[in-house]
Amino acid sequence: MNKICIIILLLAAEKMFAQTDSGNIVVHKDPRVDLLVKKQMQINEETTRESRRNIPGFRIQVINSTDRNQVFAVKTKIYQLYPDLKSYLIYQSPFYKLKVGNFKSEDEASPYLEQILKLYPTGVYIVRDIIDIKPDTP
Repeated sequence: MNKICIIILLLAAEKMFAQTDSGNIVVHKDPRVDLLVKKQMQINEETTRESRRNIPGFRIQVINSTDRNQVFAVKTKIYQLYPDLKSYLIYQSPFYKLKVGNFKSEDEASPYLEQILKLYPTGVYIVRDIIDIKPDTP
């Protein structure tokens, strides 16, 4: 796509510059160049949107078990107690892992960690992960 845009711009530039007898340069701007620039800006916005929604951060891993039913029970209880924490259930054979939250820093996750440790005293810790963030509204 970029090669095509460059070729079109070069062809348009060749037509835009015409030398007169007096040595002055007259520029005739092709309106299609503005359309190409606008289209490329739209393409860049769409292709980079997903990368702006995910950043490195932290989550709380609540349970890591081979017992699927146990993990789902923990997920239900966490959701009932902390509905604001989004949960992520991951299956990595043979283990089911339950992670919760989207925290930008460990300090942000610590209060939740302390509360969850009261319910499940072992195997709960903060892990690095790629977290979801809400995109900035224009």
